[in-house]
Amino acid sequence: MSSEENGNVEKGRTNIDLDNILVEEVGQIGKYQIVTVLLAALPVIFSAFASGEYIFTTARIPSRCRIPQCDTENPIYAPDWILNAVPGTSLTNFENCERYVNSSQLLSSTNVCPAELFDRTQTEPCQDYVYENTLSVVYDFNMACDEWKRSQIGSIRTIGTLLVLPITGYISDRWGRRVALTINAFNTGWLGLVRSFVNSYEWFLTLEVIESTIGAGAYSSCYILVTELVGPKYRVPVGATISTMFALGQVILGLIAWGVPSWRSLTQVLYAPQLLVVLYFWILSESVRWLMSKGRYEEAEAILQKVAKWNNKKLSEKSLQALRDTAEAEKLIVKPKEPWLPILVFRSKIILSRCCVAPIWWITNTLVYYGMSINAVNLSGNRYLNYVYVAAVEIPGYWTAILLLDRIGRKPVLIAGYWICAACQLAFAFIPSGYPTLSLIFYLLGKYCIAIVMTSVYVYTAELYPTKYRHSLFAFSSMLGRLGSITAPLTPALALTVWESLPSVLFASFALLSGLLIFTTPETLGTKLPDTIKDAEELSTKRK
Repeated sequence: MSSEENGNVEKGRTNIDLDNILVEEVGQIGKYQIVTVLLAALPVIFSAFASGEYIFTTARIPSRCRIPQCDTENPIYAPDWILNAVPGTSLTNFENCERYVNSSQLLSSTNVCPAELFDRTQTEPCQDYVYENTLSVVYDFNMACDEWKRSQIGSIRTIGTLLVLPITGYISDRWGRRVALTINAFNTGWLGLVRSFVNSYEWFLTLEVIESTIGAGAYSSCYILVTELVGPKYRVPVGATISTMFALGQVILGLIAWGVPSWRSLTQVLYAPQLLVVLYFWILSESVRWLMSKGRYEEAEAILQKVAKWNNKKLSEKSLQALRDTAEAEKLIVKPKEPWLPILVFRSKIILSRCCVAPIWWITNTLVYYGMSINAVNLSGNRYLNYVYVAAVEIPGYWTAILLLDRIGRKPVLIAGYWICAACQLAFAFIPSGYPTLSLIFYLLGKYCIAIVMTSVYVYTAELYPTKYRHSLFAFSSMLGRLGSITAPLTPALALTVWESLPSVLFASFALLSGLLIFTTPETLGTKLPDTIKDAEELSTKRK
């Protein structure tokens, strides 16, 4: 090889990034990355515990009015005489929040409770309550007939998950992915344990918000850490694996809640193990990409050498030096001043249109996904098993998306997912009572479809935006999407106070609308990721 050719090769070798190292030398995925994914699975499962435990700890408890002249010191929820004092049709179907008013005829005996004690033509609200059990906070905080107050707990908690995004992002970018992970996991663990001992609604609600605000970022920290470690070819499958671990965590949550139904004990069982994630600061390696961005080259190179060793690969010193030189060269590039991003978006009708429709997809996703999980415990049958079924069906949904996205395209998968989900929700809403198995089948099929959509919309949204602004515009859509997850916990109250089928009809309506909006954006299968706003605008014509 001539000196000129050698110089050209060396020149080419100086322009190298971590993806080149992963693809060409240490392996896009191998033993090291697989072990890291398995280690990250535990915090992800714990994140599923934290995000879903309120479904059980704040679960609705059947209740009735306490009848002072009839109820003993330890009253029974459904005594034989209950229909004399409370409107209803049977011992399993009577009013929860009102009773007949007392008549003028008074009896001194409390061994029986005859109908003559009450004026059955008039009713009044309960003054006090008798509960079927004491398993949730509804009993401790006396929320028998305050369905909105109960539902607010989930909504307020979800507001914290909106606030945690910028906080965790700052910690992650400033001090590293491991630090963000361990801080979030530790905060979740100790705050959850403290919450299990509180005796007031106000303190319970306050701790819910604080916990989610400074502790709900463990999932995103794990997601970023593992996807930054694998090569481009495996990022989507690894992302689907992380989602699968979250769904598995929900399944485990349902089974634990079944075995430990009392809310204080359940909270302690779920949160105490999360304190162990602090050990991950010494077990997990930091993100190589983050270390390189901070100029900590020796630490990054030591990790890459370890990756190569575990994967039985050889990493050359020339590649490491070229990686360091490239990182240093990027720091020296002077970036020209550009207009504020919102101004650039408003200048482009196409990008502005996408910034309007993409958040609606995300609102739909979170509303339907979380709404179906929350309402699963109100289906007929065993509420714990229903929750497990609804969580487990997500797993094939994630992998169906991976199977279909690169074969039939993004738009067909999304449109079919949204519309089949809508059809299933409408079918579930209008199936006559007496067909619980059929209702459950439609419900599970709807959840399977929204799981397909959840995975697909991550990929599709990212592909619609230019590289330079992709993260910011993606985050904008995702953050607005939290409006759906904030609303979802209120849907059981809508079902109880307005119309039993209203949540399903609401889910179906949003899914139908989102499917229609997919037609306004271009197919991205087979296109190059856009680097500039102009590239993004021309996506519909830039096909490989």
